[in-house]
Amino acid sequence: MPKLDLMLDKLKGKHVLLAHSGGVDSSVLAHVFINKQINFSVAHCNFKLRADSSDGDLEFVKNWCYQHNISFYSKVFDVKEYMIVNKKSIQEAARDLRYGWFNRLMIESELDILVTAHHLNDQLETFLMNSIRGTGILGLLGIPQTKNIIRPLKTISKKEILNYAKKHKIKWREDSSNAKNDYLRNKIRHQVISPLEQIKPQALENFKTTLNNLSNTEEFIYLQLNNLKKQIFKDDGKIIHINIKHLKQQKPLNFCLHHWFSPFGFDMKEVEKLILTNSGKVMTSYSHRLIRGRNELILTPLIEENNSLITIDINKRNHKLPFDLELKTEQLISKENWMSNEAFLDKDLLKNPLHIRKYREGDYFYPSGMQGKKLLSKFFKDEKYSLLEKEQQWLLCSDEKIVWVVGRRCDRRFTANSKTKNKILMRLGE
Repeated sequence: MPKLDLMLDKLKGKHVLLAHSGGVDSSVLAHVFINKQINFSVAHCNFKLRADSSDGDLEFVKNWCYQHNISFYSKVFDVKEYMIVNKKSIQEAARDLRYGWFNRLMIESELDILVTAHHLNDQLETFLMNSIRGTGILGLLGIPQTKNIIRPLKTISKKEILNYAKKHKIKWREDSSNAKNDYLRNKIRHQVISPLEQIKPQALENFKTTLNNLSNTEEFIYLQLNNLKKQIFKDDGKIIHINIKHLKQQKPLNFCLHHWFSPFGFDMKEVEKLILTNSGKVMTSYSHRLIRGRNELILTPLIEENNSLITIDINKRNHKLPFDLELKTEQLISKENWMSNEAFLDKDLLKNPLHIRKYREGDYFYPSGMQGKKLLSKFFKDEKYSLLEKEQQWLLCSDEKIVWVVGRRCDRRFTANSKTKNKILMRLGE
């Protein structure tokens, strides 16, 4: 099959994992790999759905690998239990289980690319199934292919595959369930596509053109959306800032929100609600957090908070602090005004070692330059802290008392003056 040559060039020099069911499609692909000297191993899933036939498929693929000196992996799955626990159909459950295992196997065995034997007919079946369920361009593109999952037969029809198998006398196992109409895919295959090919013999070739056109359209849209994203999403390496005004100007908004936020695990409708709500609201996904600021959305990875205290010994050099801190005790002079990144303190009033921590509800201090005490939450509000700034603010403490809101304001109970005998200056690094 000359159409395969270009696709197989991508596999040269790689260690490939071939998903082999024992059927004609994967048997043909395995035969081609042998002839093209592709370095590959085989993975076979036994879902135990066809009693002895399932075990027969496993033995068939296992023996073929033994005869051709190909590394063989197999796994037996309890699909029915997975269906019940996760409330999924048989086909959905089988797909989840096999791709989950394939991913683990590739990591454990240091394999580069997963190859499946999906072909053009499979693509059309998926196209029609997704169409009647409701989908976008990605759904219409059929079975997806990624950098690490390649489908070399995706432009080759089932008829071409069968002709190749017969010509080269390739043996395979026939899955009896393929002839039944128990599943939607099988009904579409037998009751829609087969009659369609009889009415329009060029249907599959024309569909291939449609897929190519859709792929070009998707690529164009993807590039335009990414160019827009670069203008609106400002990534400083740790946090992504998203200008709400510019975001709301995009049309259609829901389409853009889906493309930009779904990779982070957010639903476009929920993001739209967040845009329209007040600042301070937060959404979380499996991997990220989205914060509604005053004029922007703030996107950050989910990081497990470490609430343990970090100790600072004022008589020693301290390592592994979350910020650069310089301590000086020699030749210190008093002055009226100190920078916010400096803490000029009375060493005798400090209980060594000190510690740093994050904000706790009910925290208060006596701000230098002000009368009385102040709740830290009120200080944050007056200073117009964002939620992220509140969470990132470090507090230097002596016992349970706040000595310094690091980089912002000292507690006047601990500040030094001209009469202080033992002074210490702490200076926050850049």
